[in-house]
Amino acid sequence: MKRLLSTGEILIIVIVALIPIFASFPYRINIFLSWEGAYRLYLGQTPFKDFGMPVGYMYWVIPAMFFKIFGPQMITLIKAQAFINICSGLAVRSIFKSMGVQPAVRFSAVLVFCLSYTFFNYWPWYNNTVIMYELVGLAFLMKYIFSNAAGKWKYLLLVASGFFIFCSFFTKQDGGALGFLIATALLGYLALAQKQWMPLMIFLGSVLVTGLALILPVTGSFGYWFNHGQPPHSSRMSMGDILGDFLGASQWIKFYILLIVLLLMVGIKNWKEFWLDKQKMIFTLLTFGMLAQATIFQVTSYVPVDNNIFFHSFAFAFLLSLLAMLLPISFDTWKPVLITTAVVLLWWSHVYWRYIDRFILKSGGETYTTMTHEGLVYANVVNRNTYMIHQDSTDIPLDQWRVPKLKSFERIMMPNPTVDGIERLMNMDLVKNNKNLKVLNMSELTPLAAEIPFALETGPEYPLWFHKGVGMFDKETDMFVKRIQDKHYDLVLFEYIPYLNNFYPFKVREALQANYRKVDSFTAPRKPSSSAWVEVYVKP
Repeated sequence: MKRLLSTGEILIIVIVALIPIFASFPYRINIFLSWEGAYRLYLGQTPFKDFGMPVGYMYWVIPAMFFKIFGPQMITLIKAQAFINICSGLAVRSIFKSMGVQPAVRFSAVLVFCLSYTFFNYWPWYNNTVIMYELVGLAFLMKYIFSNAAGKWKYLLLVASGFFIFCSFFTKQDGGALGFLIATALLGYLALAQKQWMPLMIFLGSVLVTGLALILPVTGSFGYWFNHGQPPHSSRMSMGDILGDFLGASQWIKFYILLIVLLLMVGIKNWKEFWLDKQKMIFTLLTFGMLAQATIFQVTSYVPVDNNIFFHSFAFAFLLSLLAMLLPISFDTWKPVLITTAVVLLWWSHVYWRYIDRFILKSGGETYTTMTHEGLVYANVVNRNTYMIHQDSTDIPLDQWRVPKLKSFERIMMPNPTVDGIERLMNMDLVKNNKNLKVLNMSELTPLAAEIPFALETGPEYPLWFHKGVGMFDKETDMFVKRIQDKHYDLVLFEYIPYLNNFYPFKVREALQANYRKVDSFTAPRKPSSSAWVEVYVKP
């Protein structure tokens, strides 16, 4: 049974990760950033010298490697994320295995992780890549803590842990810093309880050396992008927001804390013995650390929603392990394994049900519609699907999206008006007859750099993305305004999103309207698709 469960864990991890690479996808908002960062590294550009960004560059390393293997298409990002998901799943499995979690409990916890976390993350984003690096770092750390091997070679596990924990930090500061604190707390426990200070020192030294190795070669404008000399800047860390989200929401996190505290109160007979029990203490500290990280991460990294739900599998594994110790429950037979698996599948059924409903059962069903005004189809049918009338008749449903006939957008669907606009752009005489166009592309259609093609601007002052107050600041905004006033660009694409606060700086658009001629405008690849436009500007 143990061998079958172990094989089943690996199969679940791999299959759930690989399923998305065989599908087609609607264009994902914000994915333009993943593509351009990976594309710049693919071209050989150097972070903080050829472009700047307020985070580390480790997020783009894996997608750039996949660009080298499969080519710089949007769909390659899906393949890169499949690899990231496999690494995450194997790391979680390794963590539980190192801590001696029973095979049946471990199998259930891995299933929870795949359903609750990796299944959602089929597009790469730094808010889940940061967790992958952290999990790999913690896997090496657990391997060290619970390994029976002796000798100096064992310390290589600590070195590897420090390396990946810093990679996590150099992907996203908030998640990486929290992962560093969790790892430091675990090694701090060993130092206090078992007087083992050397592992903590080796780990901290590995983090420091890795940081120097990744930062020193790219020190061009590194300090500026990390908030030295770039006012105004505001921190996303707000204790009020953290407390508000925790006390006002976070139902699952608080529920897990309640159950864990109750079970620990029942299970701990002697606190000193519990403190000296390395396996129990490490498992407890790790679980509470993951819950604390999820509480903070949901505030500091709030896009996409639910990107902090990696905590479910850790809390679930810990609770099952506590129950197995306190109650006469044996997970050594198939019956509890099958029951637990069935309950987990029922618990997370909302994850896969919509795909079963859409593609297997194909239940179209009536939906709210504007057709009720005309007495058609469901005009006399009022139920939970039709009681509301869809007011936004300009939004474009997914059945009116299609894939552009461009290699970079292979298997990526966009609204028909967006594709029509891209085709008009590609057929412009200016685009077809000029080989060295100077282009400013402030839109989500970043793969056009490979399709037109045009050279991406470089320089330590040039931002990787144009979100005002996040990826660029007043200095960069003024730089683009000056270049527009000087008619520096032959072609400018500007995405106007009025409901987002300076996602692309409004000041740049005002400069374009004053100095350039708008020749086209088409729907941006977003939902709702009626509320954002890509505007095409040329020199007057």
